[in-house]
Amino acid sequence: MDTEAQHTERDPSSDTDSSGTEEGSRSARVPGDSGGASDDSGRAPSWRRTALVGGACVAFLLLLSHFVIQPFLIPSGSMEPTLQVGDRILVNKLAYRFGSEPARGDVVVFDGTGSFVREQPRGNPVTGLLHDGAAALGLAEPDETDFVKRVVGVGGDRVVCCDKDGRLTVNGVPVEERYVMFGDRPSSVPFDIVVPQDRLWVMGDHRSQSSDSRDHLGNPGGGMVPVDKVVGRADWIAWPFGRWSTVPGTDAFGAVPAAPAGGHGVGPHG
Repeated sequence: MDTEAQHTERDPSSDTDSSGTEEGSRSARVPGDSGGASDDSGRAPSWRRTALVGGACVAFLLLLSHFVIQPFLIPSGSMEPTLQVGDRILVNKLAYRFGSEPARGDVVVFDGTGSFVREQPRGNPVTGLLHDGAAALGLAEPDETDFVKRVVGVGGDRVVCCDKDGRLTVNGVPVEERYVMFGDRPSSVPFDIVVPQDRLWVMGDHRSQSSDSRDHLGNPGGGMVPVDKVVGRADWIAWPFGRWSTVPGTDAFGAVPAAPAGGHGVGPHG
């Protein structure tokens, strides 16, 4: 409201008769005007607070996924029936951080660069950063170099397929792999390998649909995954809600002895 215009058009004769009324009216308008300005200034910090809180939440989730727990989207059926296509699992990145190492039967996520896939040139850094952020929150498929498989052999183990009953053996002991997809054989590819120290022999639970260590026997590294390439252990299925549970463990390797200190004396064979 233009108060100056009212002052110039006001009848001077009303100064003495209605000064109280006029002053009261003027004083009533001033808080109203300042109150409107306060509302405008109050709304701006509200938007800023919302943006800051949102940014802090995203930063917290990214830090959490980088150091502690990372969501991971299952893109294929290679781990069925344990993990289904579209499952979002939570990978415990602290599982092997304090001296522990992957054990037989663990379901792990690892970077297959150098073992399952060759080094590839980096693409657009901005696009890659956005994808990495979305993948870290479980909103996008993982990088093509990330894999989820089950540990079957650790450093020093001799893994053979198959014995006369069609079972896989580790250090001479047959393994009852009840987690393998119903109807699948332990392997349609025969092999007899000794896992080097600090390496892992990994296989998918859906053996007929899994590209795993068996498929890279002739590659550098022989399909063995370096322990330091393991991202973490898959401990929980977080989504869909109806499948919320821990990733089932297994006692299939309970009777398998430790690898002999002197080794098996048998080198890797295709």
